[in-house]
Amino acid sequence: MAYLTMSCDSAGKLVDNKISWRGNSALKDGSQAKLDLTKGMYDAGDNMKFGFPMAFTATVLSWSILEYGDQMDHVGQLDAAQDSLKWITDYLINAHPSENVLYIQVGDPVADHKCWEKPEAITEERPLIQVNASCPGSDVAAETAAAMASASLVFKKTDPTYSSTLLKHAKQLFTFADKNRGSYSENIPEVQTYYNSTGYGDELLWAASWLYHATGDDSYLQFVTGQDGEDYAQWGSPTWFSWDNKLAGTQVLLSRLSFFKAKDISNSYSSGLHSYRKTAEAVMCGLLPDSPTATKSRTDDGLIWVSQWNSLQHPVASAFLAAVYSDYMLTSQTPKLKCGSDSFTPSDLRDFAKSQADYVLGKNPMHMSFLVGYGDKYPQFVHHRGASIPADAKTGCKDGFQWLESSDPNPNVATGALVGGPFLNETFIDSRNNSMQTEPSTYNSAVIVGLLSSLVTTSSAVQSFT
Repeated sequence: MAYLTMSCDSAGKLVDNKISWRGNSALKDGSQAKLDLTKGMYDAGDNMKFGFPMAFTATVLSWSILEYGDQMDHVGQLDAAQDSLKWITDYLINAHPSENVLYIQVGDPVADHKCWEKPEAITEERPLIQVNASCPGSDVAAETAAAMASASLVFKKTDPTYSSTLLKHAKQLFTFADKNRGSYSENIPEVQTYYNSTGYGDELLWAASWLYHATGDDSYLQFVTGQDGEDYAQWGSPTWFSWDNKLAGTQVLLSRLSFFKAKDISNSYSSGLHSYRKTAEAVMCGLLPDSPTATKSRTDDGLIWVSQWNSLQHPVASAFLAAVYSDYMLTSQTPKLKCGSDSFTPSDLRDFAKSQADYVLGKNPMHMSFLVGYGDKYPQFVHHRGASIPADAKTGCKDGFQWLESSDPNPNVATGALVGGPFLNETFIDSRNNSMQTEPSTYNSAVIVGLLSSLVTTSSAVQSFT
């Protein structure tokens, strides 16, 4: 179900379109640069293509497929997941026309937010923003490298030529990000209002980790365990996994190596990898509600709650990491996780992950599912242009606001969309104007796909992605 919302947000000339109220859109994107940037996905309820969260969406979707592809296949969703991933990576390939140039935005968000129109109404050329050697963006370039590297593993067996293309771009983008250091949101201040990056060190480590998994090249392992690890990994300090901060994801991903590959890795890297694993353990201990180091960032009913805006991003991402780590422990026959003076089992981590998923799906004080289309009660006024405007409506930019203000539920159900979520006091205002709570996003969708796939069955982790 969650894959369907990615179809709701797909741009360009749609292939095998299963969403009756969606059609082709933004067919001139990239044309002024003689590039085809028509594919990709709109980030949320608007019609913008933001490269930073879109690349993160691809990386997490790749990781989910690599860990839980068998479960996806079991429920008949693997092809859909791979198709959604490729729709993004096709765009990312075209957005990287030369080694040190990456287009990171299509559209003008100020102009976009002055309109309430279906994506199908976009017929004009739209502004483009790039990072390059004189205007670097290590964060967005490295995240795109991570997306390409992880996706190269997904397609390695089914489409080796495409996989090689992705890996070539990933290597180039990582080198670009590393050699031309700087934050894209510092160099392009107008993006700060929308997807402000709080630093690029985490993306460099994240990208290098994925490139090591994709290539086996020890230079990437040296990168994450050497001085850059010392500078950026924040070893020993748990963080929240999100489109902006990749450290917790990096720590869990690199813990794979100590769980499954310890004998194959040089001792020169073991100390750094041990630091990543110990930090991953600290992340897990913070999530477990009965741990002596449990975070207090929770609602009364137990939902991880970190941010008022898009509050579900953090609990779903945290639950995904917990499920992955639980499977690593089970597969490696690691019976206990030590948290202070207490010990916890893989089942405890899985129970936590399930509790967060259950909350999202309706086991909460509001008795509401936050996954649109699931259950008897779910948001009806989702802040999403395409879902809110009737498919046959002829409204344009300004007169489309009648649909934003309409008191009627959305005419189109954005099935599988994960909305922003509840406030700390566990209330939810189902209003189209309440974008803080009712706006879905593609990166939320990618993480909920991973979480729900992980819970299909108790599973053994894939010990190698290659």
